[in-house]
Amino acid sequence: MQEQPPNHEDDFAVAHREWLRDWVARNVGDPMGDAVPLEEQGLDSVAALCLCGDIAEEFGVQVEPDDIRAYPTVRGLADFLAMRDARGRGGQIRAAFVFTGQGSQHPGMTGGLYLHSTGYRNFLEEADTALLPYTRQSMVELIVNKDPRVHRTSLTQPALFAVGYALARTLQEAGVRPVAVLGHGIGEFAAATIAGALTLPDAARLVSMRGALMQRLPQGGAMMAVCITPYEAADLIAAEPAVGISAINAARSIVLSGDRAALERVETRLAADGVRCRYLAVSHAFHSPLMRPVVPPFEGALRAVPGAAARLPFYSTVYGRLATEPLYAPYWSEQITAPVRFADAARSMLGQQAPTHVVEVGPRAVLTPYLRRLGGGPRGPVVLPVCQGPGSDAVDLAGVISALDAGPLTAALSGA
Repeated sequence: MQEQPPNHEDDFAVAHREWLRDWVARNVGDPMGDAVPLEEQGLDSVAALCLCGDIAEEFGVQVEPDDIRAYPTVRGLADFLAMRDARGRGGQIRAAFVFTGQGSQHPGMTGGLYLHSTGYRNFLEEADTALLPYTRQSMVELIVNKDPRVHRTSLTQPALFAVGYALARTLQEAGVRPVAVLGHGIGEFAAATIAGALTLPDAARLVSMRGALMQRLPQGGAMMAVCITPYEAADLIAAEPAVGISAINAARSIVLSGDRAALERVETRLAADGVRCRYLAVSHAFHSPLMRPVVPPFEGALRAVPGAAARLPFYSTVYGRLATEPLYAPYWSEQITAPVRFADAARSMLGQQAPTHVVEVGPRAVLTPYLRRLGGGPRGPVVLPVCQGPGSDAVDLAGVISALDAGPLTAALSGA
């Protein structure tokens, strides 16, 4: 287990905890303990609204009832308030990790990092070793040889997992301590591993099985990006049971997924309204009704994986919010067909965690424009992709680590 650096917000947390205990005693009743949910101590919806107002008046920190539901104990809410207060006082850098999903892969991805960053090379080989019993194909060889088979789903998913895991662990080794994690699609597995909800061996088993099962599905599915709202999309596909909303990336950025013929009918209706569509370069209709045959055999693999609660705030793109529940087998089976509620999860993370920096962890920048828009543009957190694209190397990684005020850089670089 990696040793965690000291939390400089502890002093703030103690002060907030004392204030909250006093508030509960005055307004609800004697506090039953810092770890007891506030609603069990008599905090109803009306009292929660009053608490939000008193927090704003006392600390100048704006919170919502949803924040109290996400951090339902005195201890949890105090830590959350301390984090928000620390940022308001010009506190330390707070970086959130967002893991890119399928579609970001490309032949040779992170090859430059593998050759010139000792830390990255070690972590990629660690992931490769965990995956090899299931994939029978080295992800390191796939990357170094710039193998075009990286676009085969059975290899894409383990390769992206390996890259996301290795990039995040490299940042952690350099001293970057994520305050929260979020993953898009297959990126959730790397996020859950970094958060401690999955072990590396268990995640490797699941990712490999997931990719192999999806690869075996018949051809004929497609995915289509369109600039409409989720409500417009739901109305549009109501008569097409073989089509679903596979991702909600922003308020007007939707991906539809399903049977190609059905999607072409939807495209025709959109074209009549002057709305353009763009098909994605994918082999299957991910996060759609066509993925249902994968679920039963995948659940067989899940029975061998215990799962656990995340030790870092884990923002679920299945739920579109902070996942306070353990990530057991039902979560990962639901994730196969559920839409990726990226926009909801990202907004929740940005609002609740107030990161100063958001790091896109993946082989190229895909989510960065959405994250900048969701974060409020120049007024929001700094958004940094670890890898801009095929040309990214260890020098780029050094720049990201420097921007995150971590180091020493020599811990991450060798020969760069």
